[in-house]
Amino acid sequence: MSISDQATAPGGGGTALRKGWILFILGVSQLMIVLDITIVNVAINDIRVDLGVSSQTELQWIITGYTLAFGGLLLLGGKLADRLGRRVIFSAGATLFAFASLLCGITDSLELLIAARALQGVGGAMMAPAALSILTVVFQEGRERDRALAIWAAISAGGAAIGLILGGLLVQYLDWRWVFYINVPVGLFAVFAAFRFVPESRHEHARGFDIPGAILVTGGLMTLVYALARTDELGWSSSETLLTIAGALVLLVAFYFVQRTSRSPLLPLSLFRFRNLAGANLAFFFVASGLFSIFLFLVLWMRQLNGWSPLESGFAFLPVTVFIIVGAGLGTMLLPRIGPRPIATAGPAIAASGLLYIGLMLEPGSSYVTDILPGMLLLAFGMGLTFPTLFSVAVAGVPEESTGIASGLLNASQQVGGSVGLALLTAVATERTANALGAMPLAPDGTPTDPANFPLFAQSLVDGWSIGLIVASGLLLLAAVVTNTFIRGDRDTVAAGPLAAV
Repeated sequence: MSISDQATAPGGGGTALRKGWILFILGVSQLMIVLDITIVNVAINDIRVDLGVSSQTELQWIITGYTLAFGGLLLLGGKLADRLGRRVIFSAGATLFAFASLLCGITDSLELLIAARALQGVGGAMMAPAALSILTVVFQEGRERDRALAIWAAISAGGAAIGLILGGLLVQYLDWRWVFYINVPVGLFAVFAAFRFVPESRHEHARGFDIPGAILVTGGLMTLVYALARTDELGWSSSETLLTIAGALVLLVAFYFVQRTSRSPLLPLSLFRFRNLAGANLAFFFVASGLFSIFLFLVLWMRQLNGWSPLESGFAFLPVTVFIIVGAGLGTMLLPRIGPRPIATAGPAIAASGLLYIGLMLEPGSSYVTDILPGMLLLAFGMGLTFPTLFSVAVAGVPEESTGIASGLLNASQQVGGSVGLALLTAVATERTANALGAMPLAPDGTPTDPANFPLFAQSLVDGWSIGLIVASGLLLLAAVVTNTFIRGDRDTVAAGPLAAV
């Protein structure tokens, strides 16, 4: 009996209305998870002032605590969903996420805020793979699933920009605590609606759980994300960074060998025999590595050099969300006609051209309309083409008993890729800026002690951000190379049958 046959939905069959509700519930939950990666960036300065934090390193842990738990536990969350039930793990994750968000909002302690952010990450690591797995089980493979994945992908790709807008509104007109409070009603709605509309499904006949594998991969991913998150503070060449990365690699290699011998592996290595799944995950790694630089560098350009308010900075990214939706709609329409390879190759290439344009045009006094916006639109359109296509080929043909772990793997590729890219691009930008500044004396807040040096200071910052954006465009081009190499080009790859093996 298949997983679909064993799924039970409260209240009756899988009507179009019920499926619409399921997609809405899953989309809202995914938006909440993605928002929390960027929305806190808008509030971070207000948090620093309100909690009296003087150390930039301590402040950074508000963000790192979330990404550490989220990135490290995604594979485990996916496996729990397959074993214990996708709806129950999704609901448990949403409940935990809402509770942790409430803790974040009421605390007056930096330490408790960091701990609550880590608890949010645990909830997110349960929700994200379970939600994508539910989507692949509920929506039939082919056009129906492609449309659902297009909406899901648009939310995933555009959530970061929406987070900047929403964060700007909440911080400017309410209080930084509301960037957390807003998750509480959303999370509770997701829980109650899931039990009303979402069918339960699980792999009924799986045996064992692979506890050694779970410990090794969770420890390895968390150690790797931790090492990458601290490169801003320690540098890439420090002994602590190198030893921590080496420790992470040892744990992940040990995980690989455990999976080879386990009778019930956490991550069946047979999945990597499928070219599409392997190619989609590798491509997502490079896409995420380059994508997040646009938000970091441009927000700094808007706020630090040009004095834009949080709300102005957020709304500057609104066209990104619109063009992601346009690209996702076009990609979904073309997918069954021309197959995934042309779309998955063109998408990252178009996005790379957008990053390259901004990197070449960026100056301290650049015009948003002529120097920034065209590149943002190219980036957004390319990402709209890319995300639903890669989501589709990554889950098409995966056995239903493994959809949770495949979804967790896809999310982990994005999370680790984003951490690697952010650390790498920040290091590149910082090095370029430091070389340009030379021995210029700076105040404790990082600005020149002599106001006459500000033009040189601003140009040095922009030079660093520009080279970071140019390198990011190269990472997206690597994603295009990967998709063109690994992903099958025929139009039936997604719409029918199993994935193509090597």
